[in-house]
Amino acid sequence: MSILNELPSVMGVLQEKANLSQRSWIGVGGPAEILFIPKDMDDLLTFLRNLPAGHHITILGAMSNVLVRSGGISGIVIILEDWFKKIFVEDNVLETGAAVRCAELSTTAMDHELGGFEFLVGIPGTIGGAIKMNAGCYGYDLSNIFMECEAVTVSGQIKWLKNSDIKFGYRDSTVPDDLIITRAWFRGIPNVDYSIPKKTNEFLLKRKANQPINKRSCGSAFKNPDTKKAWELIDAAGCRGMRIGGAMISDKHCNFIINEDHATAEDIENLGEKVIQKVLDSSGIHLEWEIIRLGNK
Repeated sequence: MSILNELPSVMGVLQEKANLSQRSWIGVGGPAEILFIPKDMDDLLTFLRNLPAGHHITILGAMSNVLVRSGGISGIVIILEDWFKKIFVEDNVLETGAAVRCAELSTTAMDHELGGFEFLVGIPGTIGGAIKMNAGCYGYDLSNIFMECEAVTVSGQIKWLKNSDIKFGYRDSTVPDDLIITRAWFRGIPNVDYSIPKKTNEFLLKRKANQPINKRSCGSAFKNPDTKKAWELIDAAGCRGMRIGGAMISDKHCNFIINEDHATAEDIENLGEKVIQKVLDSSGIHLEWEIIRLGNK
């Protein structure tokens, strides 16, 4: 009997054995046992409140920093789409759905002449995941502009988290893994003393010059240690251009693992683990994955 028969009826999409590799930025990964894409907030709440106990839930966004292993993800995968892609601007505050792309939030702020969002133009993920991992680049991160968010527990209860309720760290936060962020509010800076379009374009140009944006990847593979940049350690360990199967350490930026030639999730993860060992051997520093690895091998 299909697991679908045990689940509440929905208005959105409820699909068994859904292909996740097509949604992944790096283009690999096994299926979701069940994929749920709610039509709207009411659909999400109704589903969660009527879901029988015992079902494991995984929340995914744009999958720009996620590697799903080939065995796929057991249980229910929830992905927010169209209804959660709205942006509203009032005075200096931007209210945004969790499925809005970071780059779109950046350009919306620019259109309303609000500063502080320029760095987001080069971040490929969605707002929900960006809050959870405190996304950032070039010395900027989301915690500096974040005000509060609305979230839903896996039992369907609505919660509110203010900036002061969350401890933000480097590519990390204390937002619980079982919370589904649905909306967020950010404060823009009016009347800045610089050109917002110019600064936004500078971030774009820097990303194009330094990152392999024309290749499939999950963004930065490893977190920067306290003392040095991850790419410097990887380069010094002789890993630039190193390959396992179809996965390769980028020649352009060696903190990026790229899907160079029909790589598998195993190729990518094994290559990353080999880099970690080589860096440890050469420098004594243990790199931590920045890519979130999920699912069954």
